[in-house]
Amino acid sequence: MPSTIYCWRCRMEIPMLTEAEWNSVSPHLTNAFEQIKRYRETHQCSLAEAQEKGFGQQALAAYSQITGFEETNPNALFHHRLSIYGPPCHACGKPLRTPQARYCAMCSAERIPGPET
Repeated sequence: MPSTIYCWRCRMEIPMLTEAEWNSVSPHLTNAFEQIKRYRETHQCSLAEAQEKGFGQQALAAYSQITGFEETNPNALFHHRLSIYGPPCHACGKPLRTPQARYCAMCSAERIPGPET
């Protein structure tokens, strides 16, 4: 079950994928050039349209099925992965930007060492 936490890039609360969930979405994000090329050949469309509609649609569908959230940008899925964030800040509750972060980028509070550090 995905956890909903603050995404620094989207600037909103977003469902984040666990590693098991990520493993079911990520294969649909590989071979972007092939996906775009295939879409363009099939639909006889411009490169811009193929980039917009031909890449990541299966990944977006898988993410939506897992989380119930309708993401529209397949590139955003790369940072909707729980393991790339650190624990919640003890002061403001936002996740630290990385597992190695020493302070919170939102409120500048220093990370309190805990069992996960």
